Amino acid sequence: MLRIALAQINTTVGDFNHNIKKITEYIMQARKMSVDVVVFPEMAVTGYPPEDLLYKKHFIQDNLAALHSIAGQTKNIAAVIGFVDADSKGNLFNAAAVFYNGKVSGIYHKAELPNYGVFDEKRYFVPGTNNSVFLLGKIKFGISICEDIWTKNGPCYAQARSGAKVLINISSSPYHAGKGKEREKMLKEQAVFNKAFVCYANLVGGQDELVFDGGSCIVDPKGKFLAAGKQFEEDLVVADLEVPAAVKVSKNAKVKNIVIDKIYSRPSRLPIKGRITKKMGRIEEIYQALVLGTRDYVQKNGFKKVVIGLSGGIDSSLVAAVACDALGNKNVIGVTMPSKFTSRETRKDAHILADRLGMRVLEIPIGPIHTVYLQALHNEFKNTKPDTTEENIQARIRGNILMAFSNKFGWLVLTTGNKSEVAVGYCTLYGDMAGGFCVLKDVPKTVVYELSDFLNAREGRQVIPQSVIDRAPSAELRENQKDEDSLPPYKVLDPVLKEYVELDYSLSALNKKWSHPFLLKITEMIDKNEYKRRQAPPGIKLTPKAFGRDRRFPITNRYKER
Repeated sequence: MLRIALAQINTTVGDFNHNIKKITEYIMQARKMSVDVVVFPEMAVTGYPPEDLLYKKHFIQDNLAALHSIAGQTKNIAAVIGFVDADSKGNLFNAAAVFYNGKVSGIYHKAELPNYGVFDEKRYFVPGTNNSVFLLGKIKFGISICEDIWTKNGPCYAQARSGAKVLINISSSPYHAGKGKEREKMLKEQAVFNKAFVCYANLVGGQDELVFDGGSCIVDPKGKFLAAGKQFEEDLVVADLEVPAAVKVSKNAKVKNIVIDKIYSRPSRLPIKGRITKKMGRIEEIYQALVLGTRDYVQKNGFKKVVIGLSGGIDSSLVAAVACDALGNKNVIGVTMPSKFTSRETRKDAHILADRLGMRVLEIPIGPIHTVYLQALHNEFKNTKPDTTEENIQARIRGNILMAFSNKFGWLVLTTGNKSEVAVGYCTLYGDMAGGFCVLKDVPKTVVYELSDFLNAREGRQVIPQSVIDRAPSAELRENQKDEDSLPPYKVLDPVLKEYVELDYSLSALNKKWSHPFLLKITEMIDKNEYKRRQAPPGIKLTPKAFGRDRRFPITNRYKER
């Protein structure tokens, strides 16, 4: 019987003291439960992803010193811990160390280095070739790191063929909607294919634009889940595995056998049955990812409060609700900035929302400021017709006011744009795009409505007023303005965005599927607004392909589909 614990922890990139303290605390928890092996996520020592910090030699040295400071905590327990290893030539490896009784028993280097989407591991690491299996008493287990287990005939296959009946994978797998189901399917397939237990320890927490959703789990050789951890929360997943004793197998020159303890004896203990946490639905997952990503971005960067421009519209209402869930309503300040174009209804709804969330709200009318701007520009603008210039001045006044609060009181400005608007450039540089973090950056407008309905249903009351949900969206920068004056309906726009941006469909392929007359307009708007997206604040990745690291298009770009 092997008792294994998967320590699903929330690390912070570069905060070695915090990360080591967290690892130590979970080792102590595992020891109290008489665990044999406790497993931590990929790069738990450094936090993930450390990106170009890896080019700093002192960062690597500090990571190694931090790793070895844990050694004294591993008396009578084995610990698998992710870190960054280096050889004498300066090559770096994404690595896992196995500690036992104060010593390093062995080290594994990640073999499969992902270099797609948000991953850029070939920029930093050399692929490992030191595949090993570890023997603890009569139990043989293998260790792999994240991408290794996604390869059918990769390191896990070699370990299983060398007698490993337990395959441990340490991971830092970023979340996007639907990713959990992909993982579960893959892990079941690996367990059945390799006739082994699969123990998957995943990171949890927010790091810049990425959210790691946890969901660590244990699957038996028949593909049945024995234990599954929480989503979007720290957790210690513990289960007893009835593992067949190691038997002699034909030697594999590519897989080294490492003995941790030949005569390991387990303490007398009552059996533990793995806990299986119920999985969230799609919209609940997305909502919790927004809450966790916002909380960690704000708090890990040293902010205590945030400020939001409350327009009375659905986007700012949802951002305010997420922020209150993430940080507490006492740490969220809303600012309404009405103009002569602001309707009585939206102005009222902004205050109703703030009251229902219990957050502080300030009101600063921008009409007088807008008048001064237009007077200052009068001579230069005379004999021209009002257009988006005068509209965007209003948005930039609002951005200036929010940034003034940020500078004066140290509040982080949360912007309120969504993926649909950012995609087609329906946003104002240095106006509604001005801020430190964009909560809905990767959330299409149609999903904004789904999230708002979910929130109200969860709370059993209209947190976001129904009038906000029902009202046709408008920037309210001119009389009777509606988003549909400039854009197709969002229920039409969003499916096209998904296929053009996330799936890279060609215009000709879109034309075969959709009969909309504005397909060319949509694709041109997306292509022409890369310059705006490059200047947008970071935001939480929620789809398989988000703007930014996932999708890197040149700003200067004359390519036209033939």
